[in-house]
Formats: sequence, C-alpha cells, structure tokens
Amino acid sequence: MKEKIYLIPGLMTDERLWQRITPLLKEYELIHIPIPAITDFDKMNEFLKKKFESEKKVNLLGFSLGGYIATYFAIKNPSFINRLFIVGGTPSGTNETEIKRRKQKLLQIEKKGFSTLSYEKALSLVEEKNKNDEELINIMIDMFTKLGEHEFTSQLTSTFYRKDLHDELKDLKFLIYYFFSNKDRLLNHESIEKLEQMNLEHIKVILRDGTSHNIPLEDPLTLTKYIKEWMKSRLI
Repeated sequence: MKEKIYLIPGLMTDERLWQRITPLLKEYELIHIPIPAITDFDKMNEFLKKKFESEKKVNLLGFSLGGYIATYFAIKNPSFINRLFIVGGTPSGTNETEIKRRKQKLLQIEKKGFSTLSYEKALSLVEEKNKNDEELINIMIDMFTKLGEHEFTSQLTSTFYRKDLHDELKDLKFLIYYFFSNKDRLLNHESIEKLEQMNLEHIKVILRDGTSHNIPLEDPLTLTKYIKEWMKSRLI
C-alpha cells in the first residue's frame, strides 16, 4: 500500500496545482483536499479532522494559504500529524495594511463585479524563464475562473483572521519543511528570516533562487526532490 500525502492548495487554486508533481511521485498516493468555503480556521480544523478520522497520522503538505491552514491544523491537532511540508507559505499573521487593501478589493468586487485573472496578470506572476509556458498560464487562469467569486471572497476573507504562529511551532515534535523562492514578492520575508533565526532541529527552511510563488507548477522537479527527502526523513 502506498504511503499517503494529503495536499491543500492555495488561494484560487484547485487539484490542477499538483498535475506536474503527480507523475513524479508515483510511489505515493496524493490526496487533494479543496479549501472549504469557511472563513474560520477552527471550523476548518473540524473539516480536516473528519477527512483524517480514519488515519493514524498524516503527511500534510500545504501551498500558500493552504500552508497556513495546514500549519494551523498541525499546531492545534499535533497528534494527527506525521510530518508537515509548507510550499510558498509562512506562519505569519496578516498585517493591518494588507487587511485594509484586501477589504478594499472585496468592496470593489461588490461595486463593479468579479473579474477573472487576466492573461497579463497571470503572466506577471510567473518567473521570466516560464513566460513562454502557455499551458502554465492557461492553468492559472482556468483555476481562477473555475473557482469564481464565491470561493475568492471566502478565501480572501479567511486571511483577515490569520494570527502569527511562529511561537507555537517551537514545541512541535514532528518534521516540518518550508520551501520558498527567495525573490517571491507575495511572501512575508520577515517571517522566513524569523523561521531561519529560530534554528530549530525539527524545522528545515529551504530557499530556491527565483521569483516563483506557484512552485508546484513552475518548478515541479525541485519540489519533488524535497518532498521525497521529507518523506524519507525522520526526527532523531
């Protein structure tokens, strides 16, 4: 029987987020868990508990917003976790300036309606070396379009309630990998520095050189390498 890895996507991404790592991880069973239309992280925890109720412990990987959801769940329910992997996400809270900006975005949608992700915007979000990857650009646009206004509003609203989780990571007893791009402008880089400065045995921080936020689609080979390492690693 294959060992399972549960995968939680990020803001406005669906199971297609994993389509480039899936063929590279055939030795594992990858199980996608969509982000529920819930803005309360404690209620999200109850949703995930039901998903995992038949498991002894789970290997949990989260991307971006899904990384925060996975971290929050792991902190509140450590007995459920075998190991944790976060891609392009931090355990930081959302600052007031960013909350204000996101609330203005929601007000704009109320007034002018929901706009899908434009080709130009999608193109601006990928690394220079991937700008000719038409499939990548189209996947990003299609995921955003398919999920639509309700999911966008719910997921963005949930970010208003993020609290800082750095201190709560210290006492966890399982292996945690954090994998980021060092020039990702969507990340809180102060949070990454804080993780590095914590210098904890059970937390491994890995930085790749690049701007990519959407690492599962933009750099599946490197991500897969570290997922395999993570799956084979144990805390001593």
